[in-house]
Amino acid sequence: MKRVYLDNNATTMVDPKVKEAMEPFWCEMYGNPNSLHQFGIETRQHLRAALERLYAGIGADDADDLVVNGCASEGNNTVLQGIYHETIRRGRKNHIITTSVEHPSMRATCHFLETLGVRVTYLPVNDRGLINADELKAHLSDETALVSIMWANNETGMIFPIAKLADIAHERGALFHTDAVQAIGKIEVNARKADVDYLTFSGHKFHAPKGVGGLFIKNGAPKPRLIYGGEHMAGLRAGTVNVPLAVGMGLAMELANDGLEDKSKEMRRLKDKLEDALLSIKDVSVVGERDLRVSNTILASIRGVEGESLLWDLNKNGVAASTGSACSSVDLEANPILTAIGADKELAHTALRLSLSRFTSEEEIDYAIAVILRAIERLRAISVSYDSKG
Repeated sequence: MKRVYLDNNATTMVDPKVKEAMEPFWCEMYGNPNSLHQFGIETRQHLRAALERLYAGIGADDADDLVVNGCASEGNNTVLQGIYHETIRRGRKNHIITTSVEHPSMRATCHFLETLGVRVTYLPVNDRGLINADELKAHLSDETALVSIMWANNETGMIFPIAKLADIAHERGALFHTDAVQAIGKIEVNARKADVDYLTFSGHKFHAPKGVGGLFIKNGAPKPRLIYGGEHMAGLRAGTVNVPLAVGMGLAMELANDGLEDKSKEMRRLKDKLEDALLSIKDVSVVGERDLRVSNTILASIRGVEGESLLWDLNKNGVAASTGSACSSVDLEANPILTAIGADKELAHTALRLSLSRFTSEEEIDYAIAVILRAIERLRAISVSYDSKG
């Protein structure tokens, strides 16, 4: 049976070049990069080269900090909890602004901070999945310590105007953080051009291995800490750095940005082909205009077909997709993004997210189209709620 992977917003395959680059660091160059002997010296230079690739990949300056950590969930927690301890708990400010469509690692941490007395505002999105900048302006106050808004949404692929939103936050003296997990490798991500104070990312979303990510801290911004201990990462994140994963992520970042425009254009062409096939079916809709989304993502609502049932059909035929974020998909609840944009309860349970990568082939898309269309036809035929004549 043919296997087609269309869940790249959940995780990606490791680029074979990245896998090869990591190989020597398991059993040959395995020294602690903080050690002073030759084993440490030889790994330290490779770690430094990986960091240079990461700095270049997100447009960071030499004076900025870039912390290699475990993942963006850790980075998001570091920023939110760090700002709480450094600013809010000391009584300086007591307000955080985020959105209703952030990744679960953001939403859950904000809910936790609310139990500690922090006031959190969740900005809504409109029926196109977009944030209104005027909403941000209206909720900002002198009490706002931090604004945190993702660069691109993990489910809809909608791109938010980060530079504009960061500027609005800074006008009121608030710090600005963006979760750029779903943007890297799809659009240009430049932390300095966008003038963000903090930026987080996960390597496994752009063909690096799982278990490694990064936190950018702009020079001059407060330096939040979550894990205390040794003086690793300039004292900003204790724990011996995982050199093989850092090396892999550095190369993956470079490969993701190399020829980005052409790669993104080809992903968009294949994504549009798949999207056109879906939209040729009655009672199928897709969230968001194509030009305002990253090049690889489709969030479709298929009336009369429950999302989990469709996934089961696709999986039996070798096609991997999802109903939304893998970090919350086990809940089997209504898609929170469709709920946020105002979809009714039935439609919110009919979500199908399809996400491509630069390794997705046209042959795979053609196969996936045939499988998906056949599955929709079968499931609608046995649905008790769908009226094809309606």
